[in-house]
Amino acid sequence: MVEGGDQNAAKELEGAASTYDAVGLAANPSGTSDADENDALLDKLSIPRNLPSLVNIKRALPQHVFDPHVSTSMYYAFKDFVLVAATFLLAEWTWSSGLLPTSALLLLLPLYWLLQGTFFTAVFVVGHDAGHSSFSHYDWLNDIVGNVFHTFLLCPYYCWKVSHRHHHKNTGNMDKDEVYYPVRKRDDSGIKTIPGFGLGIGWFAYLMVGYGPRPVNHFNPMHPVLKRHAVACILSLALVAAWAGVLWQYALTYGFLKLFVHFIAPDLVFASYMVIITFLHHTEEEIPWYDDSLWNYVRGQLSSVDRNYGWCHGIIHNIGTHQIHHLFSKVPHYHLEEATAVFRNKFPLLVQTRGDRILPAFCRMFSKYASQKVIDDSTKVHLYK
Repeated sequence: MVEGGDQNAAKELEGAASTYDAVGLAANPSGTSDADENDALLDKLSIPRNLPSLVNIKRALPQHVFDPHVSTSMYYAFKDFVLVAATFLLAEWTWSSGLLPTSALLLLLPLYWLLQGTFFTAVFVVGHDAGHSSFSHYDWLNDIVGNVFHTFLLCPYYCWKVSHRHHHKNTGNMDKDEVYYPVRKRDDSGIKTIPGFGLGIGWFAYLMVGYGPRPVNHFNPMHPVLKRHAVACILSLALVAAWAGVLWQYALTYGFLKLFVHFIAPDLVFASYMVIITFLHHTEEEIPWYDDSLWNYVRGQLSSVDRNYGWCHGIIHNIGTHQIHHLFSKVPHYHLEEATAVFRNKFPLLVQTRGDRILPAFCRMFSKYASQKVIDDSTKVHLYK
């Protein structure tokens, strides 16, 4: 994976994206070479062939943004779990104190689930940083934190880390990316997409069966994508199984209703965040998907979209500043905003950002995705209109 430090590899990964004006453009067979044909297609789409390399973009950013600090990372990790614990205890006290009538408590439940689910999402983002080694410079600490934080959410840390790394290596590549990519006609199963991808249920379905036609079962350590890391994946799966056992015992002791109220419902809210965020980061009108012949690392990463999540943007650790995260995944979440501001100032033509509200944007783009995701087998660039 090319990230920040590997300059020799990064020099080979040149290209970027700015303005596009076509949908599903395919190659036109002719006597020209593939390279000439690709150059002509890029010109037709007004995509510059050569723009700043990964190394040049990195040099334009403040170098301290690439440096994680254990103390700062641990502060955010501790803060997130304190917020989760405090919210749980406040809800328990409110319910048991008798200060509010049952009708009022029932009305407050969705607000509790939204707030706690948002804090759960922050917990996930800290584990996500650990998976990218942007939590610290120490692999052992990253994997401990990642396993603890993701296990809490019933996500097998190392399995997801491996598949997510695959996504980062192939972002925007319709032939190799990991999820929410356009599907060629030859690979289309004909199955209709579930509305909203099933939101929270869809997240856990994705972990179990993956996204076709290149599915990854995150609970099978011998899956081809995971088997090189089978031992670490098995450890993460064992931790998830142990935590599930703890939750089961909690339900037996305090009742399944309490388990649902305090864990299952907030976890489904978190899972819904995951579906919405990961989809909107890579799906928008005029944002291209490339076939393997046109794709390169920088061009693909610049097909990510920055979005602001309003009241919860800071709570979930600025993960909406996604272009910088994809270009340099070792930038810790607490440096993303600063790095993004400099990037936008230095490279304004490379910026992809949208300011519309998140839920309307999700509904709008899901509708377009559901109707436009199937593409011709020869398509080289696909854009949603």
